[in-house]
Amino acid sequence: MAVELNHTIVAARDRRESAEFLAHVLGLEVGTPWGPFLPVVVSNGVTLDFADGWPGEIASQHYAFLISEEEFDAAFARIEAAGITYWADPHGQQKNEINHHWGGRGLYFKDPAGHGMEIITRPYGSQPPTDS
Repeated sequence: MAVELNHTIVAARDRRESAEFLAHVLGLEVGTPWGPFLPVVVSNGVTLDFADGWPGEIASQHYAFLISEEEFDAAFARIEAAGITYWADPHGQQKNEINHHWGGRGLYFKDPAGHGMEIITRPYGSQPPTDS
């Protein structure tokens, strides 16, 4: 059997707020709660199980989503319409810009819990990166 990522738990201050935020940006649905988890399933079957009730600070994690050019256009429009701050780089130096690495487009944004979210249209290393 091939090894596949099946699911991951995403720490949240408010699981509904975080799940709905990501589902809205990516054009996905929030699933039915299961125990302490509120799932968002992506097209390759991986589930992000949002869970709240974490004691103390939530350690920021990074989640990157490979999407089509058309899905990028739609997600980008939703990001702009919602007034979500985004960056072309993971360090937040290129505010309100997108990148064109590997011949595609990409951007970074934060979810309500402070996790770093990324959308890209080309997988890393698919062709030499550009400077923009």
